[in-house]
Amino acid sequence: MQNPSLSVRIEGPFFEKGKFCESILRSLPIWFGIEEAIVNYVTEIDQLPTFLALDNERVIGFISLKEHTRYAAEVLVMGILEEVHRQGIGRALMEKSQNWLQSRGIEYLQVKTLGPSDGDENFAKTRAFYENMGFRQLEEIKTIWDEHNPCVIMVKKL
Repeated sequence: MQNPSLSVRIEGPFFEKGKFCESILRSLPIWFGIEEAIVNYVTEIDQLPTFLALDNERVIGFISLKEHTRYAAEVLVMGILEEVHRQGIGRALMEKSQNWLQSRGIEYLQVKTLGPSDGDENFAKTRAFYENMGFRQLEEIKTIWDEHNPCVIMVKKL
């Protein structure tokens, strides 16, 4: 359900936006509850192209991308304030970033998230979002993060 009071625009890519993204990550403890991971994300975000979702001048979401080869990139991290989930902001961030990647010759996009063997319902919604965006589960690996956090790699041809 769309919120008519939102006036969202997607801007970027920017660099050095970790401080803007950190507050969003910290507001989402269900998905980003490991302090070390948050610190690592913020450090990496500063070095990566990042698109921001803005409601007026307030940052309400972001997506940071990492190019691995001249043909492949990854959604390193994406976060949207929970109060504006299901408003089309994630879709808009994905579309803008994918268009930018395609303009750079990137052909494949991947994302890593918590795998289905974990059973977490919040991450089931995360995987469903990526599947709705055209990603397909490639493989679940239990050694990328650790045995308690199975990682599923999802890929999409741009």
